[in-house]
Amino acid sequence: MDKNYETQVFEKQNLESEKYKKIIKDVYFALEERGYNPIDQIIGYILSGDPTYITSYNNARSIIQKVERDNLLAELLKSYLK
Repeated sequence: MDKNYETQVFEKQNLESEKYKKIIKDVYFALEERGYNPIDQIIGYILSGDPTYITSYNNARSIIQKVERDNLLAELLKSYLK
């Protein structure tokens, strides 16, 4: 069948997944550059919701606050289980 007639599939989940991965990586590297333990700091933020666990260096704090913590946690879990 001609490809022009096939239904295209738009996978919003993949776009969101890439967005969350980029946010986690950007925040991770900002924390690391400032001398923090990125894993501990990100876990502290996800568990408590307290944005002061994340450095404001390179806008990391405002970047991570743009998404819900449960979405970040879900992305981390999905990535871990792959």
